[in-house]
Amino acid sequence: MNVGEWAAVITAAGSILGGGGLFVGRATVRAAKATAAATEAAARANAAPAQQQADLDVLRETVKRVDEENGNLRGQQARLASLLRAFAWTVDRWGRQMHRAGIEPEPVHPLVDEYHRTGA
Repeated sequence: MNVGEWAAVITAAGSILGGGGLFVGRATVRAAKATAAATEAAARANAAPAQQQADLDVLRETVKRVDEENGNLRGQQARLASLLRAFAWTVDRWGRQMHRAGIEPEPVHPLVDEYHRTGA
């Protein structure tokens, strides 16, 4: 006997003995669970493109904001570098004036000396 024949025999025996309703009831519950799972999977699949579009929109806005912040930071960094060059030039000029006047200035900080040597 194959599986189909055994199922028919069990169903017939269950009907005769009064347990057929239980067998059919279990099958109905399993079918309902499978249908619910399939419906849920289909709903997720249908919602996926909308969710991806929403995620893409959030990513675009984030990139735009980060680009603006980076632009501002680069502007501030350029301004600070210009200020540092101007300050270093001024201090160097004052040091030369003190040398010409015969005044020996305090030694410069090692970072200032490195900046004068390398420019960075």
